[in-house]
Amino acid sequence: MKQRNMSGWVGCPLLLLLLVCEVQTQAENRVVFLPGTFQNVSLSQNETVQAVVSRISPAVAFITLQFHTQHRNATLSYTRLPGVGLSLTAVDSGLLSALEPSQTSLTLFLSSPDDNTVSGTGVILPYSSTDPVPGACNTEFNLDIDPNIYIHYNLYETTIRFAPANLGYERGGTPPACDQSKATNTRWRLQYDVYQYFLPENDLSERSLFSGIQAAADIQGVMTNGRRVMMLLSTDMTRVVFNSIPGQGVIYSVIVRDPLLNTSASYVPVHTYACSFTSTLDDCHTLGKVSTKIFFTIAGLAGLFVCFCGHRFFKCELFCMGFSFAAFFFFVLITRTTDLGYDIRLALSAVVGVVGGVALVMSWWRFGSVMACVVVVGLMLGFLIASVVLFTPLGDLDIFRRSDLVFWVTFCCIMIIVPLLFVRWPREGNIITCGVVGAYAVVLAFNAYIYTSLSYITLNILKRLLNNNFNAAFTDVPFQTMDYVMITVWVVLGVCGIVLQLYRERSRPFFPPSPYLMWLQERERRKTNILDPSHHFPSLANRFLTRVRQLTKRAEPAGEHTPLLL
Repeated sequence: MKQRNMSGWVGCPLLLLLLVCEVQTQAENRVVFLPGTFQNVSLSQNETVQAVVSRISPAVAFITLQFHTQHRNATLSYTRLPGVGLSLTAVDSGLLSALEPSQTSLTLFLSSPDDNTVSGTGVILPYSSTDPVPGACNTEFNLDIDPNIYIHYNLYETTIRFAPANLGYERGGTPPACDQSKATNTRWRLQYDVYQYFLPENDLSERSLFSGIQAAADIQGVMTNGRRVMMLLSTDMTRVVFNSIPGQGVIYSVIVRDPLLNTSASYVPVHTYACSFTSTLDDCHTLGKVSTKIFFTIAGLAGLFVCFCGHRFFKCELFCMGFSFAAFFFFVLITRTTDLGYDIRLALSAVVGVVGGVALVMSWWRFGSVMACVVVVGLMLGFLIASVVLFTPLGDLDIFRRSDLVFWVTFCCIMIIVPLLFVRWPREGNIITCGVVGAYAVVLAFNAYIYTSLSYITLNILKRLLNNNFNAAFTDVPFQTMDYVMITVWVVLGVCGIVLQLYRERSRPFFPPSPYLMWLQERERRKTNILDPSHHFPSLANRFLTRVRQLTKRAEPAGEHTPLLL
């Protein structure tokens, strides 16, 4: 009996220890959310965390819980075991819970679907019965009520989609019908504002993303910090296309408004870098391909030379301009007509560019038509000016976005007007082209290593040439500190190059003469002017044959060949 009591006392501490460990484990797997307050959560492998909201106000009719990670998926579920229609696995996930009349608390579940630890940030946003319900008229996605924004990107464009919203309703009430009628007392009066928020350039840190999410998660935050891109009516498709900017973090958010009650609600924001964090070859941290860096580094050095010395070394300038012109359009042609890899297309474009540069130089060398070459050079400047004009907010006007014909006619008109001015001032126009285009080539070389939005001046045009549906994309890009630095570099290099060349060439001939025409004139002069000593100088062919005979003829022995006289 005594031994039995002793074993009972020994077992009690063990039982107590197990109870303490269980309580501690439950506490660690339970996270309490306060409305509007962000909570950082770390999800371990095979771990389920309860997201608990307590003391919910009776004025709250529904609640959204959103959870964001940088690039790893997390599962947000209504139940402990995720199921189809009851959970969502994504980088940016959210669930909407309509509350019962007497409900004062809510529990949702977070877990990691992969064999990785996931860190993220989440927030609870409450809404009243007069606020619209995001995604309540969903017919496309898995959740019954889906407040999420779904995103898809490729090299050219980023597309967001979301489910239509419905009017708000009281706790325990029946939701209004979605498609029964289009009267003003139905969801068809709702409006959707699409916002865009750019993260800091060249910053792929998790801290930067979470700060951006906190700045754009709710209605007031996104209105203050984001930029409204467009407004959609309920009759419009809930789909918006943007320009892809690989390596640049962007947060997209949608606010649904009820203009009659002057209320609004926010969808779950979604973010993208338009690149992969897990790719082994070309991820977000090593975005630029080696071939691209080599190509644009050489182009930048050539642009720096043309910027300051292009007009003096006219043949080098013509080669660079012809190279750029031929390589660009051949890259467009080969990309649209073949499925070759990027490196092969870039190499072939470089080869064709060399041919184009040599062809332009030889046309000037043979025919001596300066104006024809200057027109080609002017087209390069016209292309860049037209790209700059349509890179501004002017390019996002509906008339240009909805009609490729209007866009390209406007582009070509601007591009052709510039060479016409060169007919009156050919030397000045050529020097200006050297300064502006050469300095922009230097900016592109910087972009191969440090992201700058200025590269999209020409890249947007290239994308529109390569992608038939790119006209529907909004081409907004962020303008931040690095972009203003690059604009300064472009302006300073361009102005210095133009001023230096104008000063240095002020007393020289407008353009160097054609070498072939000079040779013809020299040959005619030698034929007609017999007093010129060069007239009696053997031609190159005769001199060559004479030299060959001297090398092949047997040398005569030196010494006296006649007998001595005795």
